[in-house]
Amino acid sequence: MSDNKEMLEATLKGLQDQINFLNVELKDKQKELEDYNKPVVSSNTINIINDTINKAVEDYSFDCGMFEYEFNLCYDNKLELSDLTFTDSYELTGAIVNEIEKQFKIIKDENNSK
Repeated sequence: MSDNKEMLEATLKGLQDQINFLNVELKDKQKELEDYNKPVVSSNTINIINDTINKAVEDYSFDCGMFEYEFNLCYDNKLELSDLTFTDSYELTGAIVNEIEKQFKIIKDENNSK
């Protein structure tokens, strides 16, 4: 009876190891499927894009007209900024895209040659 219990425990351990292996393999295949239609980009290209975005945001000229803001008067008669919302994301995005486009030679896709 003790041998039967040990054999069941060994079988259970073996099946658990198989389940763990299959779960890892499943996650790898799910990631592979998720990435299947993504364009390939080198790590050097990603570094160029990251550096360009950082530079574009650092060089961007923010002014008060790009924000909506509300003030509150506190109990101790101090004026407090209670809400600040950036409203000019379109222009910031445009500045970033322009800086990125300066870093690369852009070619037309064969699929989208219009």
